[in-house]
This record gives sequence, C-alpha cells and structure tokens, in this order.
Amino acid sequence: MEPQQHDAARTAGRPERASRPTSRHRLAKLGVALTLVLGGAGAALPTAHASQNAPTAASAAAENPYERGPAPTERSIEALRGPYSVSEQRVSSLSVIGFGGGTIYYPTTTSDGTFGAVAVSPGFTADQSSMAWLGPRLASQGFVVFTIDTNTRMDQPASRGDQLLAALDYLTQRSSVRGRIDSSRLAVMGHSMGGGGSLEAAKDRPSLKAAIPLTPWNLDKTWREITVPTFIVGADGDTIAPVSSHAEPFYESLPSSTNRAYMELNNATHFAPNVSNTEIAKYSISWLKRFVDDDTRYEQFLCPLPRPNLQIEEFRGNCPH
Repeated sequence: MEPQQHDAARTAGRPERASRPTSRHRLAKLGVALTLVLGGAGAALPTAHASQNAPTAASAAAENPYERGPAPTERSIEALRGPYSVSEQRVSSLSVIGFGGGTIYYPTTTSDGTFGAVAVSPGFTADQSSMAWLGPRLASQGFVVFTIDTNTRMDQPASRGDQLLAALDYLTQRSSVRGRIDSSRLAVMGHSMGGGGSLEAAKDRPSLKAAIPLTPWNLDKTWREITVPTFIVGADGDTIAPVSSHAEPFYESLPSSTNRAYMELNNATHFAPNVSNTEIAKYSISWLKRFVDDDTRYEQFLCPLPRPNLQIEEFRGNCPH
C-alpha cells in the first residue's frame, strides 16, 4: 500500500521565516550591552544557550500548566517505562455501576499536580488483561489509566462506548484517585469492539480530548460527527476487522477539520494491540500528550508524518492544529 499524507500535512507545521531585526530591536540590544559594560565586572553576560533556547521551565509551566515530565526524546517515548513511578488499584465490579470494574494505574507522586486520564476497553470476548500492558506504560508517562472490564464479554461497540464514559465518570467522581485527575482532560482507547466503542464515546462526548481506536471494529462506518482528536491504528494482516472495511473508512469519514491520524502496522494482525507494541505506545503517548496535555513538545513525533518502515505500512493524517 502506498503511503499517503492527507490533509494539511504538506503545509502545517512549516516554520515561518524569522524576520529581520528592526532598528528598535538593534537599539534595545545596544542598550543592554552598554548596561552590562557600565555595570562592571559583576554583570554576567547571558550564555548562548540561555539566549537562544525556549523559555525557562518556570515560564514554560506558566504557558502550559498541563505539561508533565521532562522534554521528550525518541528514546523516552519508545521506552517501556516513562519518568513516573506507578501504583495500581483494582476496582471490583461490585463497587461500580455501568461497567465491569477494572484496574487503575496512576503516577505515585502528588507533587506535579493533577493528570489527564484515559479509559481503555478490551475487545469482543476479552477482558482487561488483554490491554494491561498499556496501563503502566501510559501511566509512567504522566496519565491516570483505567483498563476496564465490560459488563459482559459480548457487549457491542455502542455499549462499550457507554461503559468507557461510565468508567471516566467513576474515575473523576467516585474513585479514590479522583483528586489526582483533571476532569477536564479525559480520553478513551479501545481494541477491536472496544476501539469501535472509543469512536462511539468520542461521538457522544465531544468534550473528550482524545480517542485512540486500536484495530477497531464497528458496523457503523461513518463518523462525521466526531470533533475529538482521533488516532486510529490498523493492521495490514487484520482478517477480523480488515482495514479496508473498518479502520480506513473510519479514518476517511472523520471531518478534515478534526485532528486525525491513521497508522497501519506492517506484518501485524488484529491482535497486535494485545501485546506490548512500541509503535502503538510511541504514537499513542505522543497523541495523548499533545491533545490531553496540550504539550506541543510532542508535535515533533507527529509532524512531519512518520514515514513507512519495517513496522509501519503507512501513516496518514494532518499536523496538529
């Protein structure tokens, strides 16, 4: 399959040329230089690093109060664990309404303020254990993650979407970790029918910050109502939810005005999301960071669009806007 780069990928994210300094700017620089000279030897000149780089950590935090963790690198988003230590808590189905319980993974620290939260649904006939690898992997990057069990293993996508939203409501309103969560920054993920459920949840609750359907399955093929930033992952060898009749039409039906991306895994099956997968983790982390945390430091991994390689058959999308 030939790689495609749709939407604004050709133009978005292209840096503007720096403008030439005005006379006022040159006079300002001269005034600073004279002040330093007249101030005597005790005046310290700024280093090249300090003068050319982005604002300090304090000012960056003031610009984006949701930024969590150190500046990302390719290595950090591919790592099995991020910078945060993680704790977990089991939630019994007997203590909740609207879904089947699950496991909450969360950063242990309370010194960094609140975190965004993600609810994750398994696929048809599966339970939360099939998605358990995502719990600590995402939580260690600075999210509260709830891998849920569904009411029954046969639940259809619309029901799974409702259950994802019920799980988020439980997290933010009743759970023992609710004080660690920013209830305005929530997202959903899911595999197979759970992926179809994440599309249902994004349609029903447009206030969500992100949705990530993984090899999704749904009888509904059009999602023109979705305004939530959506990252869809398909697999070229999927025979249960073939990309030609599921992931691809789902992606293509999303409005071009919606932040959207589609990654197709190479030599992968429908069950690729059930085991630790570097590409799924890497780009899911980047998507969640960019849209749940509004952290533009992660745009570098999404724009320009990733190129096909041994793991990625193709990648479509627009640069975040």
